[in-house]
This record gives sequence, structure tokens and C-alpha cells, in this order.
Amino acid sequence: MITPTGALILLIPILPIAIWAAYSDLKRLKIRNQTALAMAAVWPALGWLAVPTWTAWFWGFAFLAIGFVLAYLAFVLFRFPGGDGKFAAAISPVFVGANLNDVLLIILGCMLGATLLLQLVRLIPAVRRSAEEWHSFRHWRIVPFGVALSAMVVVYLVAAIWPQV
Repeated sequence: MITPTGALILLIPILPIAIWAAYSDLKRLKIRNQTALAMAAVWPALGWLAVPTWTAWFWGFAFLAIGFVLAYLAFVLFRFPGGDGKFAAAISPVFVGANLNDVLLIILGCMLGATLLLQLVRLIPAVRRSAEEWHSFRHWRIVPFGVALSAMVVVYLVAAIWPQV
């Protein structure tokens, strides 16, 4: 439901926030509240330019609220990381009106891609030495979900910009 022009408008502020979230999650295994708040602020500021109707824009706020409730429940019931949950809720309005099959494919690809890429990068000795203080490189079984979340929103917006065939 996002227009190609709207996806470009959203991508400009979302890309640096997504990069910062991925970096901080890789380095500290934390996504700070300021990062999630900055991502959540993009929708009220620019979301109305990205979707064709006011109804879709208001649905974005519903997605944000539902995402936050689900993230809180996942945190309380399943010990899902709080920063990841808040960041996931903050990116959820972008997916208003999206085809569910496409979104699930992007989620699957980004989760698997982030996991495999991080495991491969961890095998490079020069990278390991340069990132010794990074928590994600010390704990081999932990994959920072912020990397996958950032990739999800960026890949979706780039796909929405791309000419449809």
C-alpha cells in the first residue's frame, strides 16, 4: 500500500536509524530507547506522505500500538529482548497494507541472512580481532535480532521503491 515515492520518503530517515540500531545491537546487544523512539517518530512525521489514504496512515498507529502490546507480552512471557521488541513495534507501521506473503518472505530472508552473515563474519580472524569488545562477537550462540529487523524495514522499502513488473 506504500507508494514508491512514499517508500523513498520514508527510506531517507529510516536508513540511518536502521544502521544505528544494527550497529548498537551488534556492539552492545542493546537497542536503546532513543533509537526505537526515533524510528517510531518517522511514521507520524512522514507516514502520511507515504500512503495514499488517511485511513492507511491511521492504521499505521494501530500497528504501532498492537506491536508494542505484542512486544511487551513477548518480553514478559518469553523473555524476548525489550529493545528488539520496541524496535519491531516502531517499524511495524511501515508495513501497513503490505502483502503478507511478501512480508513473511522478507522476514524469513532477513532473519536467515543476518544469522548466516554474522556467523561467516565471525570466522574472519581480522574482524574478530578488530571487534573483540563487541558483545555479539563474544557470544557465539547469540544473534542480534536488531540486524535482521533493520534489514527487514530497509529491504521492504527498497522493494517498494523498485519498479513493479
